[in-house]
Amino acid sequence: MKILYANIEGSGKPFIFLHGFLGMGDNWKTLGNKFAKNGFEVHLVDQRNHGRSFHAEAFNYEVMAEDIKNYCHAHNLEKIILLGHSMGGKTAMLFAAKYPEMVSKLIVADIAPKSYPQHHQDILKGLSSLNFKKMETREDADVQLKMYIADVSVRQFLLKNLYRKTKDQFALRINLPILIKNIDEVGVALPEEAKYNGEVMFMRGERSGYIEDLDMLQMQKHFPKAKLISIPKSGHWLHAENPEAFFQEVMKFLI
Repeated sequence: MKILYANIEGSGKPFIFLHGFLGMGDNWKTLGNKFAKNGFEVHLVDQRNHGRSFHAEAFNYEVMAEDIKNYCHAHNLEKIILLGHSMGGKTAMLFAAKYPEMVSKLIVADIAPKSYPQHHQDILKGLSSLNFKKMETREDADVQLKMYIADVSVRQFLLKNLYRKTKDQFALRINLPILIKNIDEVGVALPEEAKYNGEVMFMRGERSGYIEDLDMLQMQKHFPKAKLISIPKSGHWLHAENPEAFFQEVMKFLI
């Protein structure tokens, strides 16, 4: 059985963080350290086919929820706080519904249980176009990506996946072919019967369109105790765009 890679900081109540599509646990490093200093054992997990975790042919929320169960068993974690952003939020929702006895509180950042249309085409084209033979520096990679992705912050986020495979050659940590092959899995809705009766906080970026007011009906169908809060001055990457407000709201929910 393969176990997901994670950075673990602090001691106290186990708190697992799940990143979004094309991200990695390291995206949460600054906030994770802050929670670790406030009485939590923080686990910044890389989901399968991302970061330093294993690559695998299967890529869907069922297997990703199973990965979290196996991770918890391997680390002797029983009642966890689980936070997931975007794709990680979908994994977290399904995990809580399947294994409610393992979750004490659930936090879902800027994603609803509904289905989302595929919208990563330009990003995947850009990553697929990277020519590692013509790349000596990270700046070279950025120049190549710029042809597909205008937003500099999105490019910087994606280029965190770049690493030196050898002294002379860059590569991507993500399993790009499998992610492209299974891209439709990322947007699927939570199964109709999935339900978790514990405490749940949905968080949305004030400027993000991922969670609409009407989504609350579906959220409460799956999660009867769900509440929704908005983080000001932020979009989809709410935890990076307004980390202080994000931290304060999560701490209020956990105390």
